[in-house]
Amino acid sequence: MALPVHLLACAFGLGSWVAVNGLWVELPLIVNTLPEGWDLPSYLTVIIQLANLGPLLVTLMHKLWPGRLKEHLVIYSILSIGVLSCFLLAFFWDKTTVVFGASYSTAFFIITFFLSLVDCTSSVTFLPFMTQLPAKYITTYFIGEGLSGFIPGVVALAQGVGIAKCVNSSQTAGNHTDGSAASLHTEYLPPNFSTEVFFFFLAAMMCVSLAAFVALNRLSRTFELSTENLVPDPAASVGSGLDNPGADTDGEGPVKSRPLLGGPKHSMYQLTFIYCLVVWVNAATNGLLPSVQTYSCMPYGNMAYHLSAALASVANPVACTVAMFFQNRSLVFLGVATALGTGFGSYNLAMAAMSPCPLLQGSVAGEVIIVLSWLFFTGTLSYVKVMVGVILRDRSHSALVWCGAAAQMGSLVGSVTMFPLVNIYRLFTSGDFCNTECPL
Repeated sequence: MALPVHLLACAFGLGSWVAVNGLWVELPLIVNTLPEGWDLPSYLTVIIQLANLGPLLVTLMHKLWPGRLKEHLVIYSILSIGVLSCFLLAFFWDKTTVVFGASYSTAFFIITFFLSLVDCTSSVTFLPFMTQLPAKYITTYFIGEGLSGFIPGVVALAQGVGIAKCVNSSQTAGNHTDGSAASLHTEYLPPNFSTEVFFFFLAAMMCVSLAAFVALNRLSRTFELSTENLVPDPAASVGSGLDNPGADTDGEGPVKSRPLLGGPKHSMYQLTFIYCLVVWVNAATNGLLPSVQTYSCMPYGNMAYHLSAALASVANPVACTVAMFFQNRSLVFLGVATALGTGFGSYNLAMAAMSPCPLLQGSVAGEVIIVLSWLFFTGTLSYVKVMVGVILRDRSHSALVWCGAAAQMGSLVGSVTMFPLVNIYRLFTSGDFCNTECPL
């Protein structure tokens, strides 16, 4: 029975961020239609952060009224909202209204808020729900969460989103003259299928996640009646969290109200370090670096950008798969891995700051380095994210609720930090590989 449950856990994880990830990868097509143009990403960032109201309310419910929140009902609700919102998006994403004399994509913004509410709230509901299943399935859930970014990216690549070529053009020099100057400009190719079809695909993915949860919710009752969920993982079970495991009563059922059997507990300083890792890793991977990926990659060419985006999305589920077979819960090791991933992220950020003329521009070495840097940045920090989740899963249900809250806090801090730097102070300059000239 293990393989079907692994598949269900993976399919359940798909629904965590598939909608928001889908919106980001579809942006190169959307911005050509909606009136906001390339200012749209800044609007999306604000809307997604407003949606953190969902996880805030869930966390407060767990804290102030332990045991009152019916977690499975919340998950049913948000997944249903996600399915409905994706279908509505397919029909109304390009509808605009006039506000104070200007045209705005109000329908797109409203639907995006509900999709963001679904994905943000999943951080404090999906992962804690997984405590009702044996520990081995939580890593599979993380694989599904990683695939929620990878699968939309692959479909967008098949769609041909953002594929461009350099085209020769001639501009008339001066007025009423016969002379002309040759120049290059970027021309985007038409997609292989429409944006509406892509949104219907996202709705199908949400339906798959909802169906998987229905099955898992039934199975969790079976596991609660057995002792399998209380058997420590032979790899090295760790009891960790911010509260007393014996007092963990904010969940439902006998499994959540009892501590998992584990090894030595972490001290308060170690627990603080663990949650700081959660905040930083999510700030870097969900807020700081995604805001500047185009700035760091586009000066090296369209191929470098698409390879970095595709391979980075592959790195996430691959890192989760590696975590299934190679589990190292040493806090020293996780700290070193975080520092290593941060180093790759710092290189990516530095190249974005140097845009439109980063290091080794125009060379194969420059393209390879930037692609590998994004690959290792995502893969390394994804591994840390999974292992921290496994550690806190062995602690208690409450520990995973706070893990989700810390993850959303990190994402919020990262996004709020980058928004003014990118959109107000304009510290980053976009580069066009076709017509940008840089000194040697």
